[in-house]
Amino acid sequence: MAAVSVVRGAKTLLDKVDWQVKEGERWVILGPNGAGKTTLLQVAGARLHPTSGMAGILEEVLGAVDVFELRPRIGLSSAALANQIPGHETVLNVVVTAAYGVTGRWREGYEKDDERRAFALLNEWGMGPLLNRPFASLSEGERKRVQIARALMTDPELLLLDEPAAGLDLGGREDLVHRLSGLARDEAAPAIVLVTHHLEEVPPGFTHALLMRDGGIVASGPIGDVLTAGNLSDTFGVDLDVTVTGGRYTATARR
Repeated sequence: MAAVSVVRGAKTLLDKVDWQVKEGERWVILGPNGAGKTTLLQVAGARLHPTSGMAGILEEVLGAVDVFELRPRIGLSSAALANQIPGHETVLNVVVTAAYGVTGRWREGYEKDDERRAFALLNEWGMGPLLNRPFASLSEGERKRVQIARALMTDPELLLLDEPAAGLDLGGREDLVHRLSGLARDEAAPAIVLVTHHLEEVPPGFTHALLMRDGGIVASGPIGDVLTAGNLSDTFGVDLDVTVTGGRYTATARR
């Protein structure tokens, strides 16, 4: 992205953002509410065109490409997408329908290879035993894992995860962070971008970080250089102490 801005009415959601994600990188985006994190992910996912600037995604440029051909190359897990999934849809169908880019199974036919891939992904994310359960009957943690399996269904070149740990209890969060850490260390996995509000949700194995505030970038680069007490204090507007233990970050207010 080069000088990307998104303006809605009198409000600037993104302000001349420059950012590049390379193959094999694992990025975490952190910032307070209203910082522009989700808007940035919508642009990266070809769901939103910038008001100005250039957004290049997988060697294509938004505005000069058919987004319906581009989107299957991008895996996306977000609350907005989850809300589009019919509650009665089975877990297997939630994942397999990603092959057609839809969120509900109708009369379209699927190859056996599609169903085998969906089943394999559900097993990888610990959801294989629940493949025939309605999506609405799952716990929040189970839904998040199904959504990530769905996002991986098309073997994407870019994986975007918008607050995947939101709403999870401590056990669910730790399970998800552990699984995402394993994905981050998988050399066959696509480039990953994860949005979160909380430093404790950053999985070990992530390589880069982007800090946002008021639609702009506070700091960007290798994770150890960016997730410092000074940068995070500037981002969240409070004096913070930061500790790192076993690859896990923790922030506490300075007293």
